[in-house]
Amino acid sequence: MGSGIAQVAAAAGYDVALQDVDEEQLTRALGDIESSLRRLEKKGKVTAEQVGQALARITTTTDLEAAARGADIVVEAIIEKLEAKQEVFRTLDRICGPQTVLATNTSALPITRIAAVTARPERVVGTHFFSPVPMMRLCEVVRGVKTSDETLARATAFAEDLGKTCVVVNRDIAGFVTTRLIVALSVEAVKLVESGVATAEDIDTACRLGFGHAMGPLETMDLTGIDVFVNASRNIHTDTADPKFHPPELSIRKAAAGELGRKSGKGWYDHS
Repeated sequence: MGSGIAQVAAAAGYDVALQDVDEEQLTRALGDIESSLRRLEKKGKVTAEQVGQALARITTTTDLEAAARGADIVVEAIIEKLEAKQEVFRTLDRICGPQTVLATNTSALPITRIAAVTARPERVVGTHFFSPVPMMRLCEVVRGVKTSDETLARATAFAEDLGKTCVVVNRDIAGFVTTRLIVALSVEAVKLVESGVATAEDIDTACRLGFGHAMGPLETMDLTGIDVFVNASRNIHTDTADPKFHPPELSIRKAAAGELGRKSGKGWYDHS
């Protein structure tokens, strides 16, 4: 997600500092960005010159302070763990200027709980991009309890600059709008596989052809990661205590076994 957000920001003319925990991750991210841009070039959507310009706007570092100091907006896109995100935001609160917008790309965690560890909760906002970021047109902009109108407007303008259509989530509930909808559908899809009612292939076909979805819920889960689904559903269930959001046992077992979808080579489908 981080590399995808960096790509579309650079393509839109922003100077981007991409930070990760080690050089290997950064090298892989830059490779993914260039590969994505070259595919767009082959399709005639960008020129070779535009690819070079976008890549030139991206710098990489393992030093979060070097990346974030002086930034107008910081978009955090780490693992969906509240404590990990809170630790990053404590650091950002210390090193960023008072006018910097601090955005989180979380798909399910309450913005207010992330913002609460900072001294500037009015500058914290959710910007939930969708994977793959260069292709998906939607961004959920999520207001925390103390997010200011100015911060919401700046985050929305930023996402729109990146070519996204924004929907604003005015109540900071776990899962926001899209994740609550897809998790509820995905939980039921896994239960249908788990109980032998239908195969993953047939469930996805039913959703594509019956509902007009571009991808079925289990295909989508393989794309984003079964572990991501398990974490998101757990986060929403923890916040709501609603049983329809509890991750089914089969998805928990798959995540524990490392069958995460495309990134591991196997999930609901074989991607080897």
